[in-house]
Amino acid sequence: MKTVRTALKLAPLAALLAAGSALATTGYFSHGYGMKAKGMGGVATALSQDSFGGANNPASMVWAGSRFDIGLDWFSPVRSAERTGAGFATLNGKVDSGKENFFIPELGYNRMVRDDLSLGVSIYGNGGMNTTYPQGNFNCGAGPANMLCGSGELGVDLTQLIVAPTMAYKLNAQHSVGVSLLLGYQRFKATGLQAFDNAPGFPPFTGSPGNVTNNGYDDAYGAGVRVGYMGHLTDAVSIGASYSSKVSMSKFKKYAGLFTGDGGFDIPSNYSVGVAFMPTDAWTFALDLGRINYSGVASVGNPSSLPAQLGTANGPGFGWSDVTVVKVGAAWRMNDAWTLRAGYNHGSNPISPADVTFNILAPGVVQDHYTLGFTAAAGQDSEITGALMVSPRRSVTGPSLFNGVLGAGAAGNETIRMRETSFGLAWSRRF
Repeated sequence: MKTVRTALKLAPLAALLAAGSALATTGYFSHGYGMKAKGMGGVATALSQDSFGGANNPASMVWAGSRFDIGLDWFSPVRSAERTGAGFATLNGKVDSGKENFFIPELGYNRMVRDDLSLGVSIYGNGGMNTTYPQGNFNCGAGPANMLCGSGELGVDLTQLIVAPTMAYKLNAQHSVGVSLLLGYQRFKATGLQAFDNAPGFPPFTGSPGNVTNNGYDDAYGAGVRVGYMGHLTDAVSIGASYSSKVSMSKFKKYAGLFTGDGGFDIPSNYSVGVAFMPTDAWTFALDLGRINYSGVASVGNPSSLPAQLGTANGPGFGWSDVTVVKVGAAWRMNDAWTLRAGYNHGSNPISPADVTFNILAPGVVQDHYTLGFTAAAGQDSEITGALMVSPRRSVTGPSLFNGVLGAGAAGNETIRMRETSFGLAWSRRF
């Protein structure tokens, strides 16, 4: 347990680095966890490359050996929102989210207690609901306003940090199981949503006025569990499976009038299965199939058009559907000093045209991710790993929610757009 305690002392550092981070690749989950996985399209379920099993597959840790991994990812999402065809010209216009540069940390530690038992910890983050739109030149009938008819800067900021103490055990020479305790921390704020806070001239959108917007940051804490299995069927073929329960979080009380169930915002359950093929010592090919169950979290999955007030037990949400993710990757070990990687990751789009208005705040519409990576030896027991990800622009267009508020067809159509780039470096040491 000394090993786990030592690694957990580094959690405050990771939390500090995670503050203000953004992530939105497969919904608001990352396309991969661990820099090696990120360079291979995110594949990791049937591989044991580092100490991020708590984020990928806990059973992999007992094959990874004793090691320490620390990395930092520069992440650049470019987002915009536009309204066209509105009956009132003052409602038309386009705004770009101001923040486009974020830094996402990752930290992992693993120690072999025995040949068949490992203890470790993985620290990683999620996010993606991070937007800062300027007020712009909109007017909803009562003077200058932002795109959602509030005042001042419009946007939200959501950060999620997971600390995952992990134990893995070899059942025999070919098979292992593992379990991770998922200790979650969330931070959130919203600005510019006054129109949804029962403002004059608008319907009573919320059941808890005063708890919708401009209340500063609020914190939430919770816990869940991830379990996993890994099997080496032959010297050339390995398989894996991993399942994470919903991480049940405390409520954002400052935003009890925004999120369903008086501020509830749990982290959704998810699972993956994978296979890896190593035809030679130099080549590895891997495939993962995963699912993120956004619909199981009411604040995320409930349709935005529900005939109920925000914040109530079954109130409107962001309307996100579940995301299916396919990841493929390859690694080539050129020599003892260099390994090169490439991959592709495709996730289904969680946002439908009917829910575009709410998702101006969180336009997580990208689907395709192209990746490259490398690992270079930095000494007998150390290495440097890099990973590049590019996700082309995607957009979704749908009718404005304000069409039913300001008059039939008055607010026209809205379009949200997003593209992404990331590049990260990590340092690892085996011991």
